[in-house]
Formats: sequence, structure tokens, C-alpha cells
Amino acid sequence: MTKHLLSIFAFMAISFAVQGLSHFVINKDHFAGIDFMRSDPIIPLGLFVMVIQGLIMTIALKRFAPTGATIRDGLVVSLAFGLFLIAYIAIVEPSKYAVPSISAWFLIEGPVGLIQFSVFGIILGLIHKKMG
Repeated sequence: MTKHLLSIFAFMAISFAVQGLSHFVINKDHFAGIDFMRSDPIIPLGLFVMVIQGLIMTIALKRFAPTGATIRDGLVVSLAFGLFLIAYIAIVEPSKYAVPSISAWFLIEGPVGLIQFSVFGIILGLIHKKMG
């Protein structure tokens, strides 16, 4: 149970760090130019989703590697879920919403998502690491 809780908290921390840096520092102008974004996001809903996502990935890794994981196992699980999610965020969202630039959207959301899920995959593998 401790590994699952640590994994959830790790996902939340990494998501906040990577996505927060992207949204509020590095790509601040890009996100400020999006008309349909809330000026005040509903933080509890975002936290709730992160708990669900972290829980799904930690349980999936436990099923994928029941006797203990490697960093590679953590990356495989995290990137599998991450790529599934990134495909929607980076490719489908700009096809549905009037974003200022489809290419900019793709070039920001794609790599940032890959960084987020790669870093988490490494940490997830370390948390669930085989002992001995």
C-alpha cells in the first residue's frame, strides 16, 4: 500500500512541476492566448484526476511486474498510459477547439507530456523496484 501511495504522490508532484513550469513559466504566453481556458482553474478537480491517474498506473505496474519492477517496467507502464493521453491532448484537442496555433499546441503539449510521463516512469520503477 505504501508503494501505491508514494506513486500517487510522486505523480502529483511531477505533474505539478512539469505542467506548472510549462503553463506558468516557459509557455505562459501560449496558454494566455487561449480564449477558452479558465482564468481560475478548479484545482480540486485536477488533483482528483491526478490521484486517479497515479492510482491506475501504480496498480498497472504491480500487475505488469508483480514480484517487483525495474525502471524500464515503470517507463513502459507510464509511457503507455502517457502516450494514450498525450495523443488526445496534443492531437485531438486542437482539432476540436479553436487554438491559436495547432502546430504550437502540438509542439508544446507533446514534448511536455513525454517529459512528464518519462520522469514519472523512472520514479514509478524506482518506487516499485525489486529488492535483492
